[in-house]
Amino acid sequence: MEESPQNDLDAASLEKNEPLESTSPQISINEFSCHCCYDILVNPTTLNCGHSFCRHCLALWWASSKKTECPECREKWEGFPKVNILLRDAVEKLFPDAIRMRFEDIQQNNDIVQSLAAFQKFGNDHTPSAPHTGRGNQHRGGGFYSGVLTALTGVAVVLLVYHWSSRESERHLLVHKAVARWTAEEVVLWLEQLGPWASLYRDRFLSERVNGRLLLTLTEEEFSKAPYTIESSSHRRAILMELERVKALGVKPPQNLWEYKAVNPGRSLFLLYALKSSPRLGLLYLYLFDYTDTFLPFIHTICPLQEDSSGDDIISKLLDLREPTWKQWREFLIKYSFLPYQLIAEFAWDWLEVHYWTSRFLIVNAMLLSVLELFSFWRIWSRSELKTMPQRMWSHFWKVSTQGLFVAMFWPLIPQFVCNCLFYWALYFNPIINIDLVVKEVRRLETQVL
Repeated sequence: MEESPQNDLDAASLEKNEPLESTSPQISINEFSCHCCYDILVNPTTLNCGHSFCRHCLALWWASSKKTECPECREKWEGFPKVNILLRDAVEKLFPDAIRMRFEDIQQNNDIVQSLAAFQKFGNDHTPSAPHTGRGNQHRGGGFYSGVLTALTGVAVVLLVYHWSSRESERHLLVHKAVARWTAEEVVLWLEQLGPWASLYRDRFLSERVNGRLLLTLTEEEFSKAPYTIESSSHRRAILMELERVKALGVKPPQNLWEYKAVNPGRSLFLLYALKSSPRLGLLYLYLFDYTDTFLPFIHTICPLQEDSSGDDIISKLLDLREPTWKQWREFLIKYSFLPYQLIAEFAWDWLEVHYWTSRFLIVNAMLLSVLELFSFWRIWSRSELKTMPQRMWSHFWKVSTQGLFVAMFWPLIPQFVCNCLFYWALYFNPIINIDLVVKEVRRLETQVL
């Protein structure tokens, strides 16, 4: 009964909205001042170091210095600073009149308005690549996929060291060995790589002990008769076409990714990075500088003629050197303009039987890169920055072209082990990196919607 009067007094003070004045009269406006303008904090923004400033003061500091560091202690801040919501709400409730007057002054100052807009644009541009953005679980190691990537990196180093220790086996591939020196087993290996259908004739070639010298003398008539008895005219034509290429080169031409890499280590690395960073420029490079050997097989694979679509032999498409029809060019140009990564996915799909896991990595990576490209276009569209597209495209073209020229000039000097590290990293680890980037983009989109 003795406590009831005190409770009545507390209730009365709450009704008057003066709990802090009655219980904490020592709180003053000076305790919530910004150390830049020395006035009350407006939209207080707290940095990593713990110091808080008015958001427009921080924007003015950044606009004048172009430094991402605390104006007071000069410690670098990471990510993009956010408004301290708890501190903002507390200041606005304690000193509403002072905050209202400050807002009116800020809105009338064009320099502050422009600096805030530029500061926010800077934050939007750098939020996806900021190292400690996102949610709480990303402050340790950069997220789940970053941890997986770190673990796989250690495994990759071990595998690459092993690959380097056995690198001489790469020199024993048929692409490096003269045809006249092929053994009967190597001739059968060459035959089997023409396609699954070639396994029908494996035993016949082995029983005759056909080596490289004998292979060079065989004709279509001999292939059609015993002991070879290749009755299918398309099979004979495919074998003879490849045999003509072997005779012209003196060695086996590359017929899969690993053989191409063994013959062209630098170019394979260059093309891998070009197709990943800018598939349109990469395909343009193939058209201009590697038309017959690489571009023609590529376009015949991803844009086959209707009458050839029933065939399941990738080698026949690889050996097709006919000029593409207008229908093929039209299909290719549409995909080239709007879905460049789909071209790579379709090409990898046709190689599933030859490169089981590698093709799947390429297909997944192409899908992820397509999503990231869509996010980039959406960001430009949502910010009404379509006018900057020509400048962005030119900047991208210049950047990729300069990097490509640099790699083309120096790839003969790159040690084989370094080339292998870069090649396998780009081939197998980029999908993991891109999964992490897609997750960050989705979270960033959710944050913008909320």
